Amino acid sequence: MEAARALLLEAGPPAVTLKAVAARIGRTHANLLHHFGSAAGLQKALIGHMAGQIVETIGAAVKRARSSDHDPREVVELTFDAFGKEGAGALASWMILSGNEDALDPILEAIHGLVDQLAEDDDLPGSLHEETLSLVLMALGDALLGGPMAKALGLPRSAARTLAARQLASSRAIEKA
Repeated sequence: MEAARALLLEAGPPAVTLKAVAARIGRTHANLLHHFGSAAGLQKALIGHMAGQIVETIGAAVKRARSSDHDPREVVELTFDAFGKEGAGALASWMILSGNEDALDPILEAIHGLVDQLAEDDDLPGSLHEETLSLVLMALGDALLGGPMAKALGLPRSAARTLAARQLASSRAIEKA
């Protein structure tokens, strides 16, 4: 998985092939074909692996934010980084555009599981689902088009992150009131 992730970050989703990963780890294409079945299977396993790491990190940040009067910016930064710097947004988009939408199931299930877990300790669990939807869609959009859009509008590159943090803080403040 680490070799596939490295290829994703270095050269983008089209580079995550059985042949490329096999070459990276010193195995044969047939070894990986036997294990994953196809490049789509490899990509699904990769997104599942990434999703597990992402939700664990974000879940810990949310719990820290709840335990104190903590700025929700950390949750926003981790979410935006997961979709941007970590490559989850590019891989998810590639899978959708390639017609491999069911390969997104691991990340959708991981996010849903995290939200359900966090909702157990939340006074207004429905709003948590809405906040998550908004944050994930903003992070995905930013990963795909954030830089050019901010530039075109004369805004700093971090504008979407700032807006997301403001929205999350406002939502939480309204709930506490």
